[in-house]
Amino acid sequence: MTPTLVITVITLYFGLLILISYFTSKGATNETFFTGNRQSPWYLVAFGMIGASLSGVTFISIPGQVGNNEFYYFQIVLGYILGYAVISYVLLPLYYKLNLISIYTFLGDRYGKVTYKLGSFIFLISQLMGASLRLFLAAGVLQIAIFDSMGVPFIVTVIITIALIWLYTYKAGIKTIVWTDTLQTLFMLLALVFTIYIIKDELGFGFSEMVGQIRDSELSSVFYWDWKESNNFFKQFLAGAFIAICMTGLDQNMMQKNLTCKNLHEAQKNVTWFSWILIPVNLLFLGLGALLYMYLAEKGIVQLGDFVFDPEKGRYLNTDDLFPQLAIHHFPVFAGIMFLLGITAAAFSSADSALTSLTTAFCIDFLNIEKRPVHSQKRTRLQVHIAFSFIMALVIIVFDALNDRSVISAVFTIAGYTYGPLLGLFSFGMFTKYKVQDKWVPLILFSPFITYLFNNYSAEWLWGYKFGFEIIILNGLITFSILWLLHKFYSR
Repeated sequence: MTPTLVITVITLYFGLLILISYFTSKGATNETFFTGNRQSPWYLVAFGMIGASLSGVTFISIPGQVGNNEFYYFQIVLGYILGYAVISYVLLPLYYKLNLISIYTFLGDRYGKVTYKLGSFIFLISQLMGASLRLFLAAGVLQIAIFDSMGVPFIVTVIITIALIWLYTYKAGIKTIVWTDTLQTLFMLLALVFTIYIIKDELGFGFSEMVGQIRDSELSSVFYWDWKESNNFFKQFLAGAFIAICMTGLDQNMMQKNLTCKNLHEAQKNVTWFSWILIPVNLLFLGLGALLYMYLAEKGIVQLGDFVFDPEKGRYLNTDDLFPQLAIHHFPVFAGIMFLLGITAAAFSSADSALTSLTTAFCIDFLNIEKRPVHSQKRTRLQVHIAFSFIMALVIIVFDALNDRSVISAVFTIAGYTYGPLLGLFSFGMFTKYKVQDKWVPLILFSPFITYLFNNYSAEWLWGYKFGFEIIILNGLITFSILWLLHKFYSR
């Protein structure tokens, strides 16, 4: 694909997003930006959340990781179902009962002002890191497809990428995002299906033969039972459940969309349908991964960009380069176009809502924007929106300098350390009536450091046991235990 063709496709795509923004931002107010006036149809939110949940991380990292981890990721996906059930029947009723805009307001009601600010601050750090890593993928693809050949440095690509998001979200916020996410999810799923179809033809498979080849492939193992290893089924299943609870149910970004539904019943229908749709969609991504490695073997390709097999480590390195390099430099032009649309849609559908939720949490939780004069609210929100755009760009640039791993591993690892304290705070607050002095609650920040020690030395301390993504559960338990000890101290 030529840079001119890529620029044309991207320009048309963002022109469509800006057109949607134009229509959805008419008459927009601060309430529109933060809550969408609570008028979003549940089915629209559910469909759009597919793209926001999967993001560019799933689109690129999951297929690439199949070469090293086979289909073990699906064990996490099965755990999502349990996690989303908890969100639907435990968390959503609480949020709607309290009529929340920022879900961390609950922490203020339960513990006090210090904990309220602390919970929101933890979210800001978590979301900023996670969203930046997701957007890092999209910027990297644009760099490969367009800007490398033009000699444009990566930092400029990052700035352009974030500026495009800011352009279509700064007016109507979450109301625009509900609609743009729907469009972007559609593009992502179409790109996935068309790419599978094109690779099938390139390999000379019929549909049933393709399914058989994937099923019989050595890469298609789903379940892993060794209890010591991080890929163990029970570890992955529980990790999936708690990742869903934390990264959706305790996440202002994802919950802000659910809270734009008209009522609790519609929000619950949204989460239930969305969770079950994730199963076949993730299976398609894993199947795509198997096909990509079959394509490599068929064409005799041994290296793509930084993607290469390391015989000493016995694994593939830089697997996030596999899909982009094949799509842009080896597949037919139409497949490359579909890939660009897919990764752009997947990455931006999560990054745009992240930027909006960061703005919402900071404005509501730290600036008390709703108590300010009406004429200054819009200006304040705009300034915060711009500030977080710059911070996100900085995080992406730093990660680019340090990155040597799959982005999805980085996202889940960071989530294990940052969302664990939120898990402990919410569970202690919801399932106990114990009192804790608000000023001592920041002591829970020791929990990630204790978790880090356990993660590093678990094989020595726990008879060979290795933590995987279930580290988030340990972090939550340690936080819960610290709060219980603070309660015992407070009750003396």
